Amino acid sequence: MKEELVYIGKKIIEHKYSLSEKLAERLDATHPLSLEELKEKQVLKWRVLIMEYFGRALFEEQEAVLKLVKEWALDTGKYAVEKNIPLEKALGTLPIYRSVIWDVFTRELEEHQFAAITMLHVSERIDPLLDTVTCVFGQIYDEHNRYMMNLAYTSLEELSVPLVPVTKGIAIMPIIGEIDTHRSQVIMETCLKKGTSLQLSYLILDISGVVIIDTIVADNLFKIHRSLKLVGVEAIITGIRPEIAQTVVKLGIDFNQIKTEANLEAALLKIGFRRPEEHSRADVSSRRIK
Repeated sequence: MKEELVYIGKKIIEHKYSLSEKLAERLDATHPLSLEELKEKQVLKWRVLIMEYFGRALFEEQEAVLKLVKEWALDTGKYAVEKNIPLEKALGTLPIYRSVIWDVFTRELEEHQFAAITMLHVSERIDPLLDTVTCVFGQIYDEHNRYMMNLAYTSLEELSVPLVPVTKGIAIMPIIGEIDTHRSQVIMETCLKKGTSLQLSYLILDISGVVIIDTIVADNLFKIHRSLKLVGVEAIITGIRPEIAQTVVKLGIDFNQIKTEANLEAALLKIGFRRPEEHSRADVSSRRIK
């Protein structure tokens, strides 16, 4: 039995290039990659390489070959992800590898009258390799999907805390919705990152869209204020609605350590911001006085 497996294994290695060509004939017509991509040296190298591993698996130490197949699966799986090949398409190529291999040793069985059980032993050596490739592909695609979901979630978080520059050194961040601990961390990171890159002197946090302010929300706002102060940015809170103000007073929350203004316009006036037409009128008035 061992001699038969060695014979078939070496036959597969001997004909690994022609087997790769047969694989291409069956696979390329329906493959998501373009013909140009399929003709890349790396793709051809991978096909020939896995054929060699299938052959070696029939007479070499299984663990050693399995390690090589895992490395092959990692390389090809990452390539498939980079080329945006759907997982079902990537996995759909594996049965074709199996069928090409079966063609080889089926002919050998007929020509050399090997025992029928030889087919079973060949399958016992090759099937675990294909199962390993399936498992590695699944892990790679799962990691990629989780990465993309985290990326999308991060982008949504950043969109939920937009920072809008008004003029040099001044920006506004409208905050809408709930300010929980996680979101306050996102707000803080965005404020510090953009506050430093934009060289802000003032950042107006408009909380008119915040539904409720309790002790936890207030504490988060205080932390944001202190963090900004450490990098030289003065934070001003605007938009505290009357009902929110009542709640704040009832809870005994002290906002004295943070500058607050009724609305955005009041905050901008407080820090000396004027609209261009206001500056023009001020210049005209100044000239008339002279």
